[in-house]
Amino acid sequence: MTNVSLVGPTLADFEAARAVVATVARVTPMESSRYLSELLGSAVHLKCENLQRTGSYKIRGAYNRLSQLTDEEKSHGVVAASAGNHAQGVAFAARELGIKATIFMPVGVALPKLQATRDYGARVILRGNTVAEPLLAAAAYALETGAILIPPFDHPDVVIGQGTLGLEILDQVPDLDTVIVPIGGGGLVSGVASALKQRAAREGRTIRVIGVQAENAAAYPPSLAAGVATEIVISPTIADGIAVAKPGLLNFQIVRDVVDEVVTVTEDDTARALLVLLERAKLVVEPAGAVAVAAILAGKIAASGPVVAILSGGNIDPLLMQRVISHGLAASGRYLTLRIMLPDRPGQLARISELLAEAHANVIEVLHTRHGVGLQISEVELNVSVETRGPDHRQHVVDVLRSAGYDPQID
Repeated sequence: MTNVSLVGPTLADFEAARAVVATVARVTPMESSRYLSELLGSAVHLKCENLQRTGSYKIRGAYNRLSQLTDEEKSHGVVAASAGNHAQGVAFAARELGIKATIFMPVGVALPKLQATRDYGARVILRGNTVAEPLLAAAAYALETGAILIPPFDHPDVVIGQGTLGLEILDQVPDLDTVIVPIGGGGLVSGVASALKQRAAREGRTIRVIGVQAENAAAYPPSLAAGVATEIVISPTIADGIAVAKPGLLNFQIVRDVVDEVVTVTEDDTARALLVLLERAKLVVEPAGAVAVAAILAGKIAASGPVVAILSGGNIDPLLMQRVISHGLAASGRYLTLRIMLPDRPGQLARISELLAEAHANVIEVLHTRHGVGLQISEVELNVSVETRGPDHRQHVVDVLRSAGYDPQID
């Protein structure tokens, strides 16, 4: 699309907000990636909002919204609901502006996110097991107390704050051709796309904006097809930061008018991206923040000029990181778990070890049991996990075992 949206904020709004947001938000690094550039065939840059204060871009929209409140509104305090990044953004912004903040979070929220929100001075109330329940509780609290409800994405001030990131990107990569943006409810992509498209139109050129959603929580493709914001049923996803069942109404209108394309990525794509960012770029990024890179790795992006992939956040629980890395290794063909049925006689485990050594596979974990379901009395079950060097080596390991007469089943 080349038309500039007439819905939502103007370019002047975004430019004015830069000075406001700059009082708290850092100008985050723009890193180049030779690995991704070679893969895509165009220069790829990584906009590192994972290194932003509070660990994500959310501080931009939260601070801009809170800064617009009147003294009377500030006296009532603010309330928000979030499982992580929005909570931290609101809590930090409220502290900087001297406003009392109450944040509703789900009971199972990751401990680092919970503690960070409290450390920024917010009162945290745990409620329910999903984000939906804290959202209802926050809305009820606002009605009861007069506190100002701060939405995570569907508000003009929030969109304007997030859009300052687009102007910052253009300062750092003036010859920008394509920007890839993670999408949840749409606050970031609507702000960035609107700011960039209006700025590009003023300069007499075009910039492509591509949004990326997790396949298991992709409300925008059906919404765009229907022409109206549509609620979906979300499946479990590691990209919980963008798991939103329905687009924001303002956000949807802007995305419909100015975003060129919305693509989706799988859980495996996202896990691989997180691993690539760790290994190649030395960057810690949360799954939701890595989907732009996941789209490149999955072959969903075509580009003819410089590309910027936004890394929208880095707030990842270390326990989740451990699981995602393991998943990413498996998805990249570098981690293999095999189930092998063996005759119950001496030397079989040693023989399997010899074959794996011959195949240059490094054994990580072994479980040897006589009590597996479906085992014959004369059989034992061996579950062995090994490191491999990629898909070809993975297949070689399996072939070596099969050529020796075994029937390894890949888990």
